[in-house]
Amino acid sequence: MAKLVLIRHGQSEWNLSNQFTGWVDVDLSEKGVEQAKNAGKLIKEAGIEFDYAFTSVLTRAIKTLHYALEESDQLWIPEVKTWRLNERHYGALQGKNKAKAAEKWGDEQVHIWRRSYDVLPPLLDADAEGSAANDRRYANLDPRMIPGGENLKVTLERVIPFWEDEIAPKLLDGKNVIIAAHGNSLRALSKYIENISDEDIMNLEMATGEPVVYDFNDKLEVQNKTKLD
Repeated sequence: MAKLVLIRHGQSEWNLSNQFTGWVDVDLSEKGVEQAKNAGKLIKEAGIEFDYAFTSVLTRAIKTLHYALEESDQLWIPEVKTWRLNERHYGALQGKNKAKAAEKWGDEQVHIWRRSYDVLPPLLDADAEGSAANDRRYANLDPRMIPGGENLKVTLERVIPFWEDEIAPKLLDGKNVIIAAHGNSLRALSKYIENISDEDIMNLEMATGEPVVYDFNDKLEVQNKTKLD
């Protein structure tokens, strides 16, 4: 059976300061580094060996992958970075403190923006300061592909083509894969993999630095799901 391990990046500096992060490139906190290293130790203890690694183009996910692979003596394996595994884009909320946003717009509205499946946050203009349209890592993308804000539904729609084209074929070939990414891009993947309903996905949480292990059969059906702790 092929194995897939998902790891949400360790605590970031903006997780620590309670800010909306999205596509803003924020580093890991000290705790986040330790969480990423611990994930690697758990993987090593479980005896899981990988053939391929995937991550986003954001530092917190890339470093989490590298720390986890280093601790499990697998830093050498082939690695692919893609914007399609980026965190959900939080639009004009990015950089704002979550508690202050709740004071401004109300707890219920902020909760809807954060947790609903198909409600968009306030959008960020392409010419606004901090827009991904001005970031060199997206220079080769059609500008129409760069979002001004996303919900989980839109995030899933950009994650799934990469899953189908790049990740699923490797699992079907019996290869083991690790993905270090973000809370919402991994929730989108989990929704697709497990066929979770639009309503139930709202209750799925991805803990920072916790490896989630899927075992698949040769038809890419989930046979087992475990968390390493």
